[in-house]
Amino acid sequence: MAAAGFQPALVEPTNMTDTLFQVQVPDASEYWMQMVKCRHACPVHTDACGYVTAIAEGRYETAYRIARATNPFASICGRVCGAPCEANCRRGSLDAPVAIRALKRFVTDTYGPETADYALYREACNRAMLPPNPGDYERIAVVGAGVSGLTVAHDLAQTGYKVTVFEADPEPGGMLTAGVPVFRLPRELVRHEIDAILSLGVELKCNMRLGRDFTLSDLRHVGYKAIFIGIGLPKGRKLPLPGADSPNVLDGMDFLRAFNAAQPLSLGRRIVVIGGGNVAYDVARSAIRPGESQTRREAVAEMERGEQVAYDVARSALRISGDKEVHVVCLESREEMPADEMEIVEGSEEGIRLHNRRGPKAIVMEDGQLALRTVKCTAVFDSTGRFNPSFDESLVEDIPADSIIFAIGQTSDLSFLRPEDAIETERGLIKVDRETYQTSAPDVFACGDIAHGPRLFIDAIASAQIAARSMHDYLRGTRTEVAVRRAWAPAAYTMAEGWNVIERQNPPVLESERRAASLETIEEPFPEAQARRQASRCLRCNVNTIFDTSICVACNGCVDICPENLIRLMGISQLLHTDHWMAPAAAEFGMTEQEFQSLTPDEMDRLGAVMMKDESTCIRCSLCASRCPTHAILMKEFIHYTECVSVPTPNPKIHYQAAPR
Repeated sequence: MAAAGFQPALVEPTNMTDTLFQVQVPDASEYWMQMVKCRHACPVHTDACGYVTAIAEGRYETAYRIARATNPFASICGRVCGAPCEANCRRGSLDAPVAIRALKRFVTDTYGPETADYALYREACNRAMLPPNPGDYERIAVVGAGVSGLTVAHDLAQTGYKVTVFEADPEPGGMLTAGVPVFRLPRELVRHEIDAILSLGVELKCNMRLGRDFTLSDLRHVGYKAIFIGIGLPKGRKLPLPGADSPNVLDGMDFLRAFNAAQPLSLGRRIVVIGGGNVAYDVARSAIRPGESQTRREAVAEMERGEQVAYDVARSALRISGDKEVHVVCLESREEMPADEMEIVEGSEEGIRLHNRRGPKAIVMEDGQLALRTVKCTAVFDSTGRFNPSFDESLVEDIPADSIIFAIGQTSDLSFLRPEDAIETERGLIKVDRETYQTSAPDVFACGDIAHGPRLFIDAIASAQIAARSMHDYLRGTRTEVAVRRAWAPAAYTMAEGWNVIERQNPPVLESERRAASLETIEEPFPEAQARRQASRCLRCNVNTIFDTSICVACNGCVDICPENLIRLMGISQLLHTDHWMAPAAAEFGMTEQEFQSLTPDEMDRLGAVMMKDESTCIRCSLCASRCPTHAILMKEFIHYTECVSVPTPNPKIHYQAAPR
């Protein structure tokens, strides 16, 4: 990370060749923010490193405050978030990522709104990330009580706007209630998190569908000064296969909506699900559970009261519904499937049969038997990496079924739009300014899936936070920018004993037979001792080794003691000649770049050496710092946070460019 002989800037190897190193010279802030990969990968930049560390140290309320600070749905994300933080966790470079999502649930269970006390939820919100300049402001209409709509309501209500949320369904929640199976996300938890948002002063009106019960013009007429549309993608997609309109061929979203409402559709014994993603497994795992019986409705009623479904009642429901046979058919190989590994494994444990590398060709009815006709998929992607499946038409297989369910994606329903609304669409979505989420109608904003297509819940939250700021700017005549504040501080920390060899453990789950026979929540929370042990696996990526080259004596002590062998002292000639470090190096030695590049390798090495550190596998053991005889290496914590600041803009009634997030 530093040099002996010259001090160009911080450098880091990003790719090693046989003889030369590619190096990176980081800037003053962006590099260090990217170092904390979990936080940087989170669309709302939750400080996962911070709350995981707090859990490891037993500071549970602090952990909740950190998790909640930038996320109005922290409790729900502790259950069903796609967890890009885990996918990017640096610990995954060593063995396996930290179980970040499950650790979030560990603290939200005790301190979140699911406790029915919303005071801490309100208090822990990071108001610096809300639209600036709060006041007593106008009425705002939010259409859709899903994740994006409720996030906009959460932010604008706290900024001083009078927010009314209009929801087409009898209950709020959007895909949280209609799409996510009840055995993954308890509905009582969803209601509490929504009620916490309503406690901020948000008004909710259910059974109010845009286009049926009111129009955008109606909202303007009664005094709403800005409108947000967050209606998501409510319809499932079907492939245009021969026979796709046959009876008992269903849309996965329709099935999930009915299942979660305790009004499951009649499927029969053999069910085939088309799709290889998480939604396909939501459908398949719902289909295998008890359905068409009074016992099923009674079980849901017990779940709604927060009671555990008795095991013998659940098994009775399974016997009534019959032994089901559920198949999942997908184009991808097992390794290519987009579904989470845990979904596939747990689905297999519950009896779901997986058919990889099969492409749906037709839905056929022969001798009164429905079947999905499939062909062998030889490749999902073409040579350029684009989705372009190819098939071997000679390898055909029919999979008999009583019901076939498509779970291959979602589409919009824009039937509410009228010509006078002047809202443009593209590719079946509402067209928006990608920086501000403002539509072609200046007072109407939209984001979430209806604007950018299917993404994670956490992506919808992030886009809604931008939309809320943009709506505020539109009405106030301001421009909001997101400023980064940063500082270095001495790092006083202690890693847990054996932290570098502790293996990842997932939270406990119900046994497979019990899961498939009930609607009980599949995943259980970490016990306290296990939560603290799993949290201690965090590599503390906000703590860094800082080299002071002016007092380095090139003794190689740090190189010798590093247990991961990631520090090296080498001659300058071993670096690839790239402009980002050659210019400062030449200036340090009083040369032009041309003169420096003309030197032979031996001449370069006589000028000085470079101390390089590969940050990708550093375990923050601090042995290098403790070994350094001149204290040229220090352990420091990079502290950074963001806050919204507002500056005037000359014309608030036109489209503008908000600061990118």
